[in-house]
Amino acid sequence: MAEKRDYYEVLGVDRNATDEELKKAYRILAKKYHPDVNDTPEAETLFKEIGEAYSVLSDPDKRRQYDRFGFDGLNGAFSSGFAGGFNPFDIFNDLFGGGFGSGFSSGFSRRNAPMRGRDINQSIKISFEEAAFGTKKTITVQRSESCDKCEATGAKDGKALKTCPQCKGTGEMRIQQNTLFGQMITATTCNKCDGKGTVIEQQCEHCKGAGTIRVTKKIEVNIPKGIDNNQIISLRGQGDAGKNGGPEGDLRVHITVTPHEIFTRENTTVYCRIPVTYAQAVLGAEITVPTLDGDIKYNIPAGTQTGTTFTLKNRGIHLLNKDARGDQIFEVFVDVPKKLNREQKKALEAYAALFGESTDKDKKKKRLF
Repeated sequence: MAEKRDYYEVLGVDRNATDEELKKAYRILAKKYHPDVNDTPEAETLFKEIGEAYSVLSDPDKRRQYDRFGFDGLNGAFSSGFAGGFNPFDIFNDLFGGGFGSGFSSGFSRRNAPMRGRDINQSIKISFEEAAFGTKKTITVQRSESCDKCEATGAKDGKALKTCPQCKGTGEMRIQQNTLFGQMITATTCNKCDGKGTVIEQQCEHCKGAGTIRVTKKIEVNIPKGIDNNQIISLRGQGDAGKNGGPEGDLRVHITVTPHEIFTRENTTVYCRIPVTYAQAVLGAEITVPTLDGDIKYNIPAGTQTGTTFTLKNRGIHLLNKDARGDQIFEVFVDVPKKLNREQKKALEAYAALFGESTDKDKKKKRLF
């Protein structure tokens, strides 16, 4: 199987291309390689490739996932054929409003062709620790499902259908025109059957002719260890029902990680700041360091300065869906006490005198003379 080309390369645009630049590039290439006007052997393959690239890059969420993770970030949303409900002719017809003539365009532009269901977007808040180690969450989702009473036809018992008398079952009304580019056919949706090619004689009482019903479902979401803020988990087939036998859409779960009071993270590295006393910094000491796995003891050397950092190997965040972990880096700073008792003051004054350091007490003595 040939290696997939980068989507930006397919459209011939820069990675910072605007939405308008993407649309312009798609329009030019789609016209050039549409199978109705280009009969070269590779035209259909290129047309599908162009449509797939545009469908991802024109969607802000999918483009963000693709820019960050490449094809892996799309969770296999595209494969050979029209997997997942993707149809390059649907995209073409959305932008151009019709086809170039008979052949591919007429079959794919019909409203009764299988259509993928709508994706559902849902948000979940999780803690810092849950993001680090993974968790399971149950969410409530409202979605459409195919009506089992009428087999998603909208007609009573799934049988009360007849061929549309206006479009004769094609779902389209077509206008043929001669232009500088040759014969052009503009296809418009039949307004009697809404492009389905059939009309309902008697509605299904359960779904009121819609073919789908709204339901409320509880869905368990497995959140992998190592997930980060603003990442998205896609659950295949948990979105709205498809139309005309098309597949269900996806449930897209947007993750929000609540900030931690001690830790921050950058990719798989965890950071925190640890206070130490002046004596601990000067003399060295065994201090307590919080980690995601619990508190540990760590010996800092004598003469440790504020801002000194130490690294704890394999104490950070897991790589997404893997056992390998990043590190934890903690920074120490000298916590200066705001109040001292008499004995503590005397001890520090003696220390200052020993090293020839002037203190506020020395200044007060000078003012007396």
